[in-house]
Amino acid sequence: MVIKKSHPKFKVIDQQCFHSKNLYNEANYTIRQKFISDREYISYYDMNKEFKTHENYKLAFSQPANCTLRLLDKNWKSYFAAIKDWKKNPSKYLGMPKLPKYLDKDGRFPWMIPNNQLIYDYDKSTIYIRNRLVNDYDWKCRCLGRPIQVRFIPKGSCYVMEIIYEIEISEQNRESNNIAAIDLGVDNLVTMTNNIGLNPIIINGKGIKSINQFYNKQLAKEKSLLKIRHGKDWSKKLDSITFKRFQRIKNYMHNASHYIVKWCMDNNIDTLVIGKNKEWKQESGMSKGSNQKFISIHYQMLLQQLKYKCENVGINYTETEESYTSGTSFLDGEEPVKQNYDKNRRIERGLFKSNNGLLINSDVNGSLQIMKKVFPNAVDRYGIEGVLTPVVINVA
Repeated sequence: MVIKKSHPKFKVIDQQCFHSKNLYNEANYTIRQKFISDREYISYYDMNKEFKTHENYKLAFSQPANCTLRLLDKNWKSYFAAIKDWKKNPSKYLGMPKLPKYLDKDGRFPWMIPNNQLIYDYDKSTIYIRNRLVNDYDWKCRCLGRPIQVRFIPKGSCYVMEIIYEIEISEQNRESNNIAAIDLGVDNLVTMTNNIGLNPIIINGKGIKSINQFYNKQLAKEKSLLKIRHGKDWSKKLDSITFKRFQRIKNYMHNASHYIVKWCMDNNIDTLVIGKNKEWKQESGMSKGSNQKFISIHYQMLLQQLKYKCENVGINYTETEESYTSGTSFLDGEEPVKQNYDKNRRIERGLFKSNNGLLINSDVNGSLQIMKKVFPNAVDRYGIEGVLTPVVINVA
């Protein structure tokens, strides 16, 4: 549910998200100072006891305030885990992990309501929140299981109401050794190969490119006018434009992930392997123009959707680092390692040329090499030439 300024509870939600942000920053300051000076960490339980009398805790209301403190505690524990892993494997990181940061003083932070304050009416598709600020409103929403938490997420000029719910997953029997592997890209958002003799699937990425191109044109036009007329770099209108783009991309990714998981179920696939680039958030090593397109595609969103959808139907979900898969040859039986890497074999029109002159779609080659990284003997390169022509799928 999107809560815009016209919503009767917008001001209340905005106010509570502001209080949640203040509580997060105040608690984070206390933890940081203690850790920096004494190298000691204040646990959630100690922080909860200390802050019960604080103004920001009271303003956020006790149950939602506890959720805010728990999330801060989770962020600190993630930091400690990252530091521990960084000391063992520094090459996995671009630098030493940093302490959890403060939030913008004028920003907002999610306001979260735990399950003991929630009642869901399945007949009316309505959730009731037992908090005096919002208990006089019937929140119409779809919930497929037992509600665990409601959270109001700031999204620029509006808020999004999210419901976390718990569902029972029935025992699945998917031990067929049937494997599919995915290579992610720009023009070809998803290239999926398999070891069961079916043609590869390509999910067209031009829809995402179109969304981004339209957004960039809108953004450039509005920012130019804003600078000339008001001398500002950002506005609430730009918040709205950005949020609409996010919603369109989210819908596109849901359609893509739904198609992938349904295809896997229909073809008795028990394992899905995804090639992941650990530097997606920083750079992609492409030209400036291509890199801009690459990093503006929400790959992490797609991966998260695939992960939970696979888990819901009993498909094993595996991520692997995709290095050297695009420049090594599946048809030549090469291992995806640095010694075999030769990007010059990638020729125009998205083709990859093997050592004996055979041509294969470069993304199909990359996807097969991703599968090979995790399951070296999953597919035999001999006799596979007949099923290397991909089928292109458009999702709306």
